[in-house]
Formats: sequence, C-alpha cells, structure tokens
Amino acid sequence: MVMSLRVVVPPHPLIAHWLTMLRASATPAALYATGLEELGRWLTYEAIRDWLPYRKEEVLTENGVTEGTVIQAEIPILAIPILPGGLHLWTGARKVLPNAQLCLEGIPSGITAKEGVIVFADQLANISVLTEFLTKLESQEVEANRIRIITTVTSSPGLSILAKKFPEITIHCACIDPETTVDGEIKPGIGNPILRLNTRTSSSN
Repeated sequence: MVMSLRVVVPPHPLIAHWLTMLRASATPAALYATGLEELGRWLTYEAIRDWLPYRKEEVLTENGVTEGTVIQAEIPILAIPILPGGLHLWTGARKVLPNAQLCLEGIPSGITAKEGVIVFADQLANISVLTEFLTKLESQEVEANRIRIITTVTSSPGLSILAKKFPEITIHCACIDPETTVDGEIKPGIGNPILRLNTRTSSSN
C-alpha cells in the first residue's frame, strides 16, 4: 500500500488571524508570543478532533438517562516541544490537553504502547531536529498513527524531504508556504521565532 504524508491546514479564521500576526514583521515580541500560543491551542484542538481517545457512557440527568462522551484520561498523551519555540505552542495547547505529560528533554525512553505523542515545532524550516525526534520514536516502535506534529508553518520543499523519510506522519499547521530562501528560511514564513521572541527579552533589560 502506498502511504503519503498527511498535512492538515484547518480553514479556521482564528488560525488565519494569528498566522497573519506572526507573519507581520511589525508585530511586537509580546504579541508574537501570544500568536504562537494561540496557534498552539487552535491547531491542537483541530489535531485531536479525531484522535483523542474517548468512550461512550450512559449518564443520568435530572430528567432521564442519555448517552454521553467521556475522554479517556487514563490513556496518556506525551507533549514534546522542540525548544525553544515549540514551548510557546505547548503553552497554548495545554489549555485543551490539561492531562498531557510535558517532556522538556526530548523523546523520553520507555514509551508504552498506549501512549500518544504530540510534537510541537514553531515551524518546519530546518527539519533535521524533527527528523531526529521521529527517528527516536520509530526506534521505540511508536506507530505513526500515535503521533501528531503541531507547527505554525511548513514549506513544500521541507515536506517533500519529510515525506520520503516518514510517509505516514500527520502534521497540523496554519499554512504550507511554497518555497525557502537560500539560507533555508521559509518564504514568506514567520521570521525567526528565536530572534523575534528575544526582542522582548532584550527590550526589558
């Protein structure tokens, strides 16, 4: 069976709005950080729509019995940000994944067969770090259907490379940009998140 990389770009106006805030070079650092957090929240919300484990359960209301849906919190989810920018995405995502376990030191060892994994990357310009993460997950026999990648923006060239190595992975992003610069930056992209976030730190010193 031929498998192909699945890239989901949700047509949501809030996602488009916050992507625009990240794209604009005039956006101040504090708002840029907020944009990453908001995209982390809304993209994660979309990513878990058909992925989060749940069960049907009868519930007794004041006026009778009905069938409800209950999230299976006993099935763990690992949240793994690619630092530093991925941590801002996670800050927003944790609002919809309050029970996820945060892993700040990369891919942990001993991932069980029941655990789902969400990797947060601020953007997929240089995919070498993501490739390293996915290779480690593959070495622990974590199947692609248990993995979700959350990122703000990707590039077509980067996706082509990734598809050859990990053709069954699912990525949720705000946009797929058509090209990269000679320096490997996504074009038009969202700038360099590290530099743009550090502007806030520098101006406050």
